[in-house]
Amino acid sequence: MPAPSEIKLRRKSNLLELRFGSETFELPAEYLRVYSPSAEVRGHGLGQEKLQYGKLHVKLTGVEPQGNYAVRLIFDDGHDSGIYTWDYLYDLGRRQAALWQSYLDALASAGKTRDPDTSVVKFIQ
Repeated sequence: MPAPSEIKLRRKSNLLELRFGSETFELPAEYLRVYSPSAEVRGHGLGQEKLQYGKLHVKLTGVEPQGNYAVRLIFDDGHDSGIYTWDYLYDLGRRQAALWQSYLDALASAGKTRDPDTSVVKFIQ
């Protein structure tokens, strides 16, 4: 995958805008944070993923180039260890709707929420 022709950090709307040829993706900071490619989020192997929750208000504060193949994204919750390759960012853009729904389903199954100030309580009958 070639590098995006344009990368814009839209601070007001909290989006990372990427243009790959004729395709443009607007990826929210929360989405990028919960799908970080870092070991902290993905683990070191299959089944070691750690569900991220309470990231509704996370802000993207920086984008740093990593050679000519990726960027490192910096978030206001202190997370900055994910290296987002062009292939990975393109995949996140192309599959955004499906991946987001999968994330929401995982949150619901785990009894977690996007909002850090909300807890889900399940009553057993």
